[in-house]
Amino acid sequence: MGTFIIEGGHALHGSITPQGAKNEALQILSAVLLTDKEVRVSNVPEILDIRNLIALLEGMGVKVTRHAKGEYTFQADAIDLDYVKSAEFVSRCASLRGSVMITGPLLARFHEAFFPKPGGDKIGRRRVDTHIEGFVNLGAVYDYDKSVRAYHLTAPKGLKGCYMLLDEASVTGTANIVMAASLAEGDTVIYNAACEPYLQQLCTLLNAMGANIEGIGSNLLTVHGVDKLNGASHKILPDMIEVGSFIGLAAITRSELTIKNVSYKNLGIIPEAFKRLGVKLEQRGDDIFVPKQESYEIESFIDGSIMTIADAPWPGLTPDLLSVILVVATQCKGSVLIHQKMFESRLFFVDKLIDMGAQIILCDPHRAVVIGHDHKFQLRANRMTSPDIRAGIAMLLAAMSAKGTSEIDNIEQIDRGYEDIDGRLNALGAVITRK
Repeated sequence: MGTFIIEGGHALHGSITPQGAKNEALQILSAVLLTDKEVRVSNVPEILDIRNLIALLEGMGVKVTRHAKGEYTFQADAIDLDYVKSAEFVSRCASLRGSVMITGPLLARFHEAFFPKPGGDKIGRRRVDTHIEGFVNLGAVYDYDKSVRAYHLTAPKGLKGCYMLLDEASVTGTANIVMAASLAEGDTVIYNAACEPYLQQLCTLLNAMGANIEGIGSNLLTVHGVDKLNGASHKILPDMIEVGSFIGLAAITRSELTIKNVSYKNLGIIPEAFKRLGVKLEQRGDDIFVPKQESYEIESFIDGSIMTIADAPWPGLTPDLLSVILVVATQCKGSVLIHQKMFESRLFFVDKLIDMGAQIILCDPHRAVVIGHDHKFQLRANRMTSPDIRAGIAMLLAAMSAKGTSEIDNIEQIDRGYEDIDGRLNALGAVITRK
């Protein structure tokens, strides 16, 4: 288990470019299974979760060619169907959350797939109902195979298009269903579909491969099934979570920072969420400039009530940034209620921040009130363990603003979502040692 040793209190300066979007890459790399032709993908983040998914694809028989950093070609023309039914394969899938999205392509193309209980972050329950019910609506049947601890899905007569109203606007659920429906017979109408930019990117790639998807960007998608898909090229968007993390990093260390090539139009409400904390930022072309500020004052609502920042389906605020926003708020002037609606365990890391001197009241598993220090009290260094990707990066931000030297264990969780984060931040003036 690796550890970061962080010497806090250093201001940062310069510019940083976000990596390719992890959540989009997991969808795009799963989609290569829908065709036996070459699919070329650029701006692939070479983080732990993506490397694991690529290794999983190679184990299935996908030919993978790495042309340069972040540049890959995939060709799924010789899938080992015996292997994808094996206990070893199901076990590997269970350890990687993003592997859930290979189920739709396998079911659509080969009419059989296993769906293990997903792994990944320890942030609470993650329902799979939306995925399974979507496949059933398309004509699949399933049972639970105790020998491999996974759902076994089959579609002996192929998948058939239909109308479905999703019980939740699940991003991975929508992606899985859209990929399966792209090769189904007839038309599939999906209402209450997720419409995040990364889902839009997936639909754009599928259309480039020969699919026929209408309503991209809305919560009502119509997928006209086709007989086969072809190859295509695709470039992954910058990671909006990294962009938000870097805005928060500049704020909590009172630094001047330029974040390059952010795809500003695809950031949604993220810049406004930080502005509600009093963080000034400027859009400069497709860059974001965060000036140095001595103080950040949290806004109130128009009626004077305490500001609430909550996650919501797109175009609302992504839940992946609430941990970062919470940490930044500890050093702002004023109070804010952080409401994490989606996952019931994601706020439990705040006990470590309280140990560092932060003023936080954990109301329940979903809500925390933060009373900001206005930088008049510096957080104390602490020894912490990262429970998940987003809490890990939030802990890193806290440590970088703290007085003294902090340690964060289990940094493999951070590496799952952030590529060479210590090296990139050290280039800006941070002092982070990996051991």
